[in-house]
Amino acid sequence: MSQPSEQMAPQAEPATIRARLGGRPVVLVGMMGSGKSTIGSRLAARLGLRFVDADAEIELAAGMSIPDIFASRGEAEFRAGERRVIARLLGQGSQVIATGGGAFMSEETRQRMAQSAVSVWLKADPDTLMRRVRKRSNRPLLQTEDPEGTLRRLLDERSPVYALADIAVTSREEPHEIVVEALIGALEAWLDEHPPRAPA
Repeated sequence: MSQPSEQMAPQAEPATIRARLGGRPVVLVGMMGSGKSTIGSRLAARLGLRFVDADAEIELAAGMSIPDIFASRGEAEFRAGERRVIARLLGQGSQVIATGGGAFMSEETRQRMAQSAVSVWLKADPDTLMRRVRKRSNRPLLQTEDPEGTLRRLLDERSPVYALADIAVTSREEPHEIVVEALIGALEAWLDEHPPRAPA
């Protein structure tokens, strides 16, 4: 899929973008620390859409934190719950959804997104990601002797899959609003080429 360049251009009104989405949610994918929740909440506010953090929804459904799910039920059980929650969210119309770093690795989830959503890869380099994730200690996959090495390995493994997203936007160490503007511009360019499907 083509990935629009991150150029700044006059942008449509939020109501116009919402109409062009045609009920499709915008789903942010990418590594932990790429800014999916932060950028996602700001994007939703700009577009006048609801923001949903899939990880928070998973914790709500499970009645425990994600680190506790990993510890007591294992990663496979967490991923199964993650797939169920994201499938439910994708059916709730236009909103902005932030997903966990591993969610897009599921072929089932990718297929659901391709059918009913617009996926956006928030890209960030390893140094930026590491600076951000160091601020929080609740990353189960980084509870290793070499967190930085683990993060770089995960990024290497996942990047080719993240690249399957409809749109790619770089998340740099700059004001969040700049990333949001770039994302909106890329979203508009993608919507120009992918109008919503007519009802069957």
